[in-house]
Order: sequence, then structure tokens, then C-alpha cells
Amino acid sequence: MSTSFMVQATARTDTGKGASRRLRRIKRQVPGIVYGANKDPELITMELKALVKLLEQESFYSNILTLEIENTAQKVVLKDLQRDPAKDLPIHIDFLRIDEHHKIRMHVPIHFINEDQCIGVKTKGGLITHLMTEVEVICLPQHLPEYIEADMLNIEVGQAVHLSDLALPEGVQLGALLQGKDHDLTVANVQQAKGGSDEDEIASSPDEPVKDQ
Repeated sequence: MSTSFMVQATARTDTGKGASRRLRRIKRQVPGIVYGANKDPELITMELKALVKLLEQESFYSNILTLEIENTAQKVVLKDLQRDPAKDLPIHIDFLRIDEHHKIRMHVPIHFINEDQCIGVKTKGGLITHLMTEVEVICLPQHLPEYIEADMLNIEVGQAVHLSDLALPEGVQLGALLQGKDHDLTVANVQQAKGGSDEDEIASSPDEPVKDQ
């Protein structure tokens, strides 16, 4: 379920807001930093065009990446991304080095499956509402999933899928559930469509009076 990503970056020495602005405006590059694994932080830059293309792929956000800085490769994950609020372009990126022996915390997307076959939708005309789009997972790097599936197949009207209902890959835990049962949040539910189904309307309508013969 893993996708391979090779990310190219260049080391930088200039620091400060002025230097970062020059990189973005003149050189069309995005400043960033690599840290973690008990090593010194490294300042980097990435080509804006190449980074934008990578960010278009959902799996880039929840995958182990190979970051190459001047012919030296290291395994990292995307830890933080800042965007320009007006243009929605990346303006700074953070990568976290990983150690295969230490667990990491990452947010991964939820993929909802069998929505078109959902019992509550097909038989009762219900509507599915997504209350969460991603979850925080805790696992060793080699167990990091690209996404977690939420199966909507057998969900009736008035029922919901909770975090504890999600099928997790081997070695993966949900950060929220480790905090206790009170954090077993609703991922999605099926509600009756506005106006209800025809059966509901018939059941709730008053009996017609019997006419005199």
C-alpha cells in the first residue's frame, strides 16, 4: 500500500524572513527544514514547481519519503506545511527524519468505502455525513498506512461508524483511542434524508376516516 517518493532538495545557509522572501519571489523556491533522529537540523530549499506537483498526490502527506540533499539520501515524513493564505501556494515545509526503531505520529486520510451499497442509503434513502476526514495514527515507520478505510456497507439509518470500528493494519494504533473511551469519536453516520422515506411518511400519517356507506 506504500508509494515511493524521491524528493530533491538543496542545502541553504541564508536565514531570516528577508532571505526566505527572496527565495520565494526571485528564485521560485520554497524554504524548509529537516530535523529529528537526534541529528542537527538542516535548512533546505525546494523548487516550487516540483513541490506543488508532489503536493497534488494525497499519498505524499502520509508516506515515508526519500529526501535527497546534494546526493545524500535520508528517510523522512512530511511534518508541517505552510501555505500562502491568498494564493494557496506552499511557503515553508518541515520534514521529520525517521528512525525505524521509534514510533511516529502521523495524520492519514480516511477512505470511505461501500457508500453506494450502504444499507441505510439503499433501503431507507439515508444520507451519509462525514464527520472526520483524517485520523492520527501511531506506529513504526514501516507500518505507516497511506490511509485508513471506513466501511459504510452495513450502516443503517441512525447508526454511525466510530473510531473503534475502523479496521487498522497490523502495528497501527489510533492516537485518540489511547486517550480513553471518551475519545471514541464518530467518523461518519447515516441520517434520514429531509422529509423521510415514503414508508416513514405512510407510517406517520393519521388513518383516514372510514366513509359512511
